[in-house]
Amino acid sequence: MLKTLIPTMMLIPTIWLTPKKQLWTAASAHALIISLFSFFWLVLPSTSNMHLLGNMMALDNLSAPLAGLTYWLLPVMIIASQNHTSHQPHNQQRIYITLLVSLQFFLLISFSATEMLLFYIMFEATLIPTLIMITRWGNQAERLNAGTYFLFYTLTGSLPLLVALLLLQNTTGTLSLLILPYTPSLMMTTTADKLWWAGCLLAFLAKMPLYGIHLWLPKAHVEAPIAGSMVLAAILLKLGGYGMMRMMIMLEPLTKTLCYPFMILALWGLVMTGSICLRQTDLKSLIAYSSVGHMGLVVAGILTQTPWGHTGALMLMIAHGLTSSALFCLANTNYERTHTRTMLLARGLQMALPLMTTWWFIFTLANLALPPLPNIFGELTILTSVLNWSWWSITLTGTGMLITASYSLYMFLMTQRGPLPHHIRSLSPTYTREHLLIALHAMPLLYTALTPDLLLGGVF
Repeated sequence: MLKTLIPTMMLIPTIWLTPKKQLWTAASAHALIISLFSFFWLVLPSTSNMHLLGNMMALDNLSAPLAGLTYWLLPVMIIASQNHTSHQPHNQQRIYITLLVSLQFFLLISFSATEMLLFYIMFEATLIPTLIMITRWGNQAERLNAGTYFLFYTLTGSLPLLVALLLLQNTTGTLSLLILPYTPSLMMTTTADKLWWAGCLLAFLAKMPLYGIHLWLPKAHVEAPIAGSMVLAAILLKLGGYGMMRMMIMLEPLTKTLCYPFMILALWGLVMTGSICLRQTDLKSLIAYSSVGHMGLVVAGILTQTPWGHTGALMLMIAHGLTSSALFCLANTNYERTHTRTMLLARGLQMALPLMTTWWFIFTLANLALPPLPNIFGELTILTSVLNWSWWSITLTGTGMLITASYSLYMFLMTQRGPLPHHIRSLSPTYTREHLLIALHAMPLLYTALTPDLLLGGVF
């Protein structure tokens, strides 16, 4: 792990010592070279053991794909932010890229930590660069309100987790993920034990977020700059799912009886957020609410506690991370030209930007889970697992699937089809940088569709 963490930290002196004309080229090239080395993690042996083991860090078949996605996203975020920050002083541009690098560093340690307390510290540390990014580089005055929502929702959910981890340390004598599976199972029968179970999961459910504690997400997405929206959708939400999968090792006896309200909320959220998407006029808000619905499906898959559920959850997390990040990039290309997120004021763009419409079409189909993309594999595997848990869930999951397809097509038709509005007099053409940016999302998505076993190694 250190072989990749040290070059990542060396990005910071690269950013500050590079001449200003080569800043963005050098930073993105350096980050891309490091990300290419992370592909070697995807060919780890298909066992349940940890690999690349260090004192406090290791990778297995659950954390390696998510760490690889984190590495892949940094150069993509740097490329995406180039136009957004071009009018700012060079020192502010350097601070912006440094924030992205520090955020990646915290995320990598979170995904590779073998000590739960180290995971918790890094889980909380990711809040700092994200909050600065939203409140300093956001577009409108509401960014301060969005930052407050983001901080308090996630912090309030995280404090019970700290207490739960300290209790676990006191009971078992260890917080190591290498040892906890082999400790005697806890006899959890009292009300206090049930509160401990809820405390363990609340931080991750707020981070996912589960429907009901999701109000921070649309605000944060809408107000964040493009890199903030990308990292929120692609990785920070997945940190919640990863934490849930890790904590489930200790929660097994109680999960079968206590998961019902959370399962119902997750599946009900799939229907409700889809219905909200059908009424949205703000493009970024629509994509943000669709993330809540997809993450509800991931929560349901994890709570079923079956190999199929966990497999589908991991596959959907990776596929959704790439898809939603690409959709935010596409929304940003529209915003940079029309200076509005309102779909009614920026419609009919197929006539002006036909090649960008092709990218919109591909990722709209990925969002509604069209075969053979990995989104459909993840969703079908989760659906099978949830149906096995309860036949009644077909009403919510089936309705949710239909609504997802409806709002995805609504989003495409509203932004691309129809006549170009009269107030749009001239549009700058799309740049090679923007097509490269979307292609860097499409390539891993298509590669995952061709070789899904890379993600399924030790999970199935």
